[in-house]
Amino acid sequence: MQSVAQPPYDIIILGASGFTGKYVVREALKLLNYPGSPLKSLALAGRDPSKLTRTLEWAAHPSPPPPIPILTADTTDPLSLHRLCSQTNLILNCVGPFRRFGDPVVAACTHSGCDYLDICGEPDFMERMEAKYHEQAVETGSLVVSACGFDSVPAEMGLMFNSRQWLAPAVPNKVEAYLSLESDKRIVGNLGTYESAVLGVANVQKLLELRRSRPKRARPVIPGPPPPKGSLIERQKKIGLWAVKLPSADSIVVRRTLSILTENPHGLPGIIETPEQIEKREGFWSTVKPAHFGVKLGSKSLLGIFRFIMVGMFIGLFSGTAFGRWLLLKFPSVFSLGWFKKKGPSEEEVKSASFKMWFVGHGFSDNSLLSGGNPKPDMEIITRVMGPEIGYLTTPIILMQCALIILSQRENLPEGGVFPPGIVFGSTDLQQRLQENGISFDVVSKSVLPA
Repeated sequence: MQSVAQPPYDIIILGASGFTGKYVVREALKLLNYPGSPLKSLALAGRDPSKLTRTLEWAAHPSPPPPIPILTADTTDPLSLHRLCSQTNLILNCVGPFRRFGDPVVAACTHSGCDYLDICGEPDFMERMEAKYHEQAVETGSLVVSACGFDSVPAEMGLMFNSRQWLAPAVPNKVEAYLSLESDKRIVGNLGTYESAVLGVANVQKLLELRRSRPKRARPVIPGPPPPKGSLIERQKKIGLWAVKLPSADSIVVRRTLSILTENPHGLPGIIETPEQIEKREGFWSTVKPAHFGVKLGSKSLLGIFRFIMVGMFIGLFSGTAFGRWLLLKFPSVFSLGWFKKKGPSEEEVKSASFKMWFVGHGFSDNSLLSGGNPKPDMEIITRVMGPEIGYLTTPIILMQCALIILSQRENLPEGGVFPPGIVFGSTDLQQRLQENGISFDVVSKSVLPA
C-alpha cells in the first residue's frame, strides 16, 4: 500500500505581514522546533514577499531570521490559495476583514481537505461560512474553526470554567462577562477590529436574513426563568466596574457552541479516539452546564462608559451609508475618540496593556428550588480570566496553542466541519496550555445571594 506524502509545511500563516499577523509569526517562532513542540516546519504567505521578509526579520529580532519559506498568495487568486493548501496541513488566516477576504480561503481549504483556523470576530462571516461550507468540510475532512483569538476563546473557555464550578445539585441560570481593558499607557486598538465593527453594524440585516433562511438550531435547556434585560449602564460593585452592554461576537459564538452541545450532549467525536479519550471527552462535557450569556464592557469610571457609548453611537449612525462608512474608516482616530489609529499601537503600548474578563454567574444552590412558583437565583459564582494585551499578544498565544492542538491531537478532534472554537477545543488541554502561556483562570468568589 502506497503511503500518502505529507505536505512540506505543518503550518502556513496567511496574511503574516498584517498588524496581527506579524505578532502571530513572532509567537510561532517561539514554538518552531522547540523541544516537545509538534511544529517542525512553517511558511509565511501573502501578496508582497518583501513585506513578509521584513515581518520575519522583525519577528525574529534580535536573532537573525530563520530560513523560513516565503510564499506568494492572494485572496483574489483562487489558484494561489489552492497551491497553499496542497503544501500544508493547516492554514492560519490573519487576512481581515474576513467578510471581504475570508471566503476564498475557506473555500480552498474545504475543497482540499486542509484544516483552517482564523482570528475572526465577525458573526456574519462565521455563520455564512458554516452555511456555505460545512457539508463540504465534513466530506473532505477539513476542520474549519473561526474566532481562535481574543474573539472568542476567552469568552468560551471562561464560560465553561464558570459553569463547571456549579457542582450538583447547584445549577447556573445566567453568566455575564465583564471585559476590562487596562494599560499604563494609552490603549490603542487593532484597526482591523474597528473595521470589523463598522462593517458588522452595516451588514446586520444580511446576518438576520441568513439566520431566517436557515433551520433553527436546538436551544439549550437552561434552568429557571429567563433573566430580566436590565439597564443599559450598571454598577458592578463586587468587581469595581461600571459596565455597558457590548454587542460582541462572543455572545453569538458561545450560543453556537451551546446549541451544538445541545444537539451533541457528549461533544463531537474525534476521528480515531481511544476508549480513554472518549471517556475524557464525555466526562468533560457532562460537567458543562448551559446558561444565558452576555458580554459587557467595563470601566473603572463612569466617564469611560460614556466614551464607549459615544463611539458606539458614531458607528451606529454612520455605518448605514457608503459615505458614512468611508468617513468612519478614513478617520478612525476621530470617530473612535483616539482608541484606534491607522498605524496601530507602538510596541511599548502593546507591552503595557492587559485585560481582565470577569464572569459573574447567578443560579440556584439546589435545582430542586426550581419546582417552586417563581424561583429567584440564590447563589453567585464569580470567576476571572486574565492575560496580556488582547489583539497582539493574547490573540497570537491562543491561535498558536489551538494550532499545536490540531497538529498533536488531530485524531481526537472532529474529522471535518465548520465549528466555533469552544465545541472543538473545550475538552482538550487548551485551558491548561493558555495558563502555561500567561492567560490565567481563577475562581474569585462563591457566595449566597440575599433573599
